[in-house]
Amino acid sequence: MASEPQAQDGDDRPAPPDSGYPVEEIAAAWQRERPGTPVSSIGIVTPIWRLAKLLGDDRRRVLNRAGVDIATLDLLSVLRRSGPPYTLSTRELSRRSMVTAGAISQRVARAEREGLVTRRPGEGRPRSVLVELTPTGHDVVESTVDQVLGREAELLQALSPEQQEQLTGLLRILLLDVQHRLGDDRITQVGEE
Repeated sequence: MASEPQAQDGDDRPAPPDSGYPVEEIAAAWQRERPGTPVSSIGIVTPIWRLAKLLGDDRRRVLNRAGVDIATLDLLSVLRRSGPPYTLSTRELSRRSMVTAGAISQRVARAEREGLVTRRPGEGRPRSVLVELTPTGHDVVESTVDQVLGREAELLQALSPEQQEQLTGLLRILLLDVQHRLGDDRITQVGEE
């Protein structure tokens, strides 16, 4: 007969079993300690935060092995996805990257120092700047994007293609609604202000 987990630190209540997935335990503990506390979000928000941390850490490891940082790959990827001639204004880069103009300026300056992009004045608009992917930057994207996306596809293999499609739709609905409710459509790294 299995014994019940023992109390900890003088508490006479049994410790919850360790399931390796504590979401239900967290919700049950809040319901026990504070009846009426809304706990339905715990089963969604807690795994999303944990997944964001795990996926972010794994992406950083993959990129570190490839010698590229997340912000630089994001910049290069936006330019690469724009199609030939792989050139966008800093304003358009900011919009497509969903980061501030200041953040784009820093990313472009760093990538330019590394020979991954070039800058030149835009035409027709004062102070407009165009950023173009260099052949070296193109090579970095080509050698890195499959590593990142392939690894992330591998990490999602527990879900069938149909489940992935369903989750994609649900996350889109949730993200757009939360952005609307918070009045914030910026996407930053997890935990950044």
